[in-house]
Amino acid sequence: MPADRLLTTVLRAYQGAPDPEQNDRILSSTTSLLTTLSNPLNVTLLTSHLLTAPAVWNRIDGLRTCLRIISIFNTAAITVHKHQVEGHQKPYDLYQPRMGGGISCDDWAKAVVKGLDDRTPRWQHMLVIGGVLLGMEGQQRQGLSRGLRTTLENAMVTATNLALDKPASGGTLGAEAIVLALNHTFPLLSDHIRRELNYDALLMVMIPALTSTEGYQDGSFLEAIDFDVRPVSGNKFDWSAKSPSFIQLQKLASKPLISSMGQLSRLIAHSIENMNGSLRLAEVRAHLLKFTGTLFERWQRNKLSEIDPSEEDTFLTPETLRVTFPVLWQVLKTAMFATVVILRAIIGKTLIDPILASPQQAPVTASQTLLILSNIHFVSSRLGSNAFSAYTFVNLTSIDILTRFPSLSVSFLRSIYPTEAGQIPAHPLKRNHDLFYLNTAEHFTLSLSPADAESLIVTPCTPYLNPTANAQLLEIFEAAHSAMLSVLAAPQNADLTAKVLPFYVESLFASFPRNLSPRQFRFAFKALMQISTPPNPLSSSQPMMAETLLELLHYRTLGALTTPLPPSLAIKSEADAKVQEVPLSEQAVLLLTLLDALPNVTLSVLEEWLPLAADLLNHIQDRGMREHCKKRFWEVLEGGEMDVERSAVCVSWWSTRGGRERVLFSDQGERGPFMSGGLGVRDGSRL
Repeated sequence: MPADRLLTTVLRAYQGAPDPEQNDRILSSTTSLLTTLSNPLNVTLLTSHLLTAPAVWNRIDGLRTCLRIISIFNTAAITVHKHQVEGHQKPYDLYQPRMGGGISCDDWAKAVVKGLDDRTPRWQHMLVIGGVLLGMEGQQRQGLSRGLRTTLENAMVTATNLALDKPASGGTLGAEAIVLALNHTFPLLSDHIRRELNYDALLMVMIPALTSTEGYQDGSFLEAIDFDVRPVSGNKFDWSAKSPSFIQLQKLASKPLISSMGQLSRLIAHSIENMNGSLRLAEVRAHLLKFTGTLFERWQRNKLSEIDPSEEDTFLTPETLRVTFPVLWQVLKTAMFATVVILRAIIGKTLIDPILASPQQAPVTASQTLLILSNIHFVSSRLGSNAFSAYTFVNLTSIDILTRFPSLSVSFLRSIYPTEAGQIPAHPLKRNHDLFYLNTAEHFTLSLSPADAESLIVTPCTPYLNPTANAQLLEIFEAAHSAMLSVLAAPQNADLTAKVLPFYVESLFASFPRNLSPRQFRFAFKALMQISTPPNPLSSSQPMMAETLLELLHYRTLGALTTPLPPSLAIKSEADAKVQEVPLSEQAVLLLTLLDALPNVTLSVLEEWLPLAADLLNHIQDRGMREHCKKRFWEVLEGGEMDVERSAVCVSWWSTRGGRERVLFSDQGERGPFMSGGLGVRDGSRL
């Protein structure tokens, strides 16, 4: 059909009643016309009528309609630019009109923009301008002259600010369209033009859009899922891929804002960094806190939350595990990532803004941020607490801020205190909260009095230190050990440490190797030795504690198993995998633990335990394990872990024949430490 006749047909169709199938054909024809019309006035006319067409706008399919408008002008601009670059076009034919209509990129863009008049709202202008910019300048195309590109960028920012002046005039759709258009075109705007954006108003539009109908719907999809989860034979739960809730979830995942959530969260973060009214961040925090709290509550009411992650293979059907469950967690992960990116910007702003960094604002920001992290911990814990740097920064910085205010720190810990402290909850979600609590509380030990430390940390830790903990509790088990060690190491807790230490030491020895890996056990015991030796206050009230711990370790080493630990026991984390050089037995690990402790003991204890530790090498029958332990012994003797006085004790002991014989045994041709220019023997003699 000739372009003029097609234009008349399309303009007439614009005035018809909304019809989804008809609209697809209308919009496809619009894209074709924008690339074939040869008269700029007709391009202007088409643009103007498109934005007022009842057939398009009287029945709007949410942001999909808005995204379709952006796509129309994006596709048309790409085509016009392509044919201008190619430099050749087909001869004009009545039935085969020239692609691009023969209009240059600049003239075509000007003709489109002239179709944006006062009859249409500014948010619709943003859709058109955004589409033109994306098509002409996206992916390094450089289709516009420098002057016209700057003009269009300015027009985009002006339209945005004018739309933000009266956000209520466009309703929810208008506000979300602002977010959609700017989210796609923001990377194309130059830095000096970006500064003209009203970031304060923009932020107040973007945050609700994140969680509204076109966003995460305040987690309502979690409630819908619960209705479709059915128990089936074999004590399993099934969530069918044909269920209404899964179809709804798929539609949610494909929504324009959700599918570009990474870019949107970065735009929100940029807006926070550049806003003027810092106190408005309180509204942002409150909105995120409400959203994540609602998300957590709705997940808690979902039957799927009753299944521990370690038991999903047992209690979920294969279809659920393979098809529906991954989509759910992908949506939840995008929500979690977006939240953390926004929180990172809030915390960053708090560190540099004098108002936000004040004693009145900073602890509130920190505590609310940690509450938000607590709400989304059921998602972030699946990736690991240190899986990405933004989470680590937000978490640790918030804790650092809050620890400056001891009374508020105590209030915060009480606000998230486990509801079943002193026992292990049956519900996986409550155990997940306990994990977050213990990982957080351990950082506040220096800010807590001994009484608060005992009630707020020791009591919740105690049930998880039970050596009979099962596989589902191993991560919390390690968190409990870490939190307990932080309490014992706090200088003000000397009396509490003396009270708790016997129970903890018994639990520590009973837990290895079943519930603690070699790395974890060695770290914990080394920490106990540091706590028990000067200058720690405990060494004054309990001067024999360090030697007692060494005696316990020595006694257990003599009777420990000599067979290599199974990989499931020896390696429980990626960190363990990196340090596991050779298979080690329980006995070898205990000896290594004793060697780790030597750099921390007093001089008199070191003199006594050097020969005892060396004698234990004789009990390691496996040559590979013995060589590994011997290597560690040499590292202790000549490494940089000791001060000058302790090093002198090591040199003196090593220089005696008894010291060298104990380490080198009767192996022929072996050299000890210090043989190649070290601290001790330098003559290179062999034993």
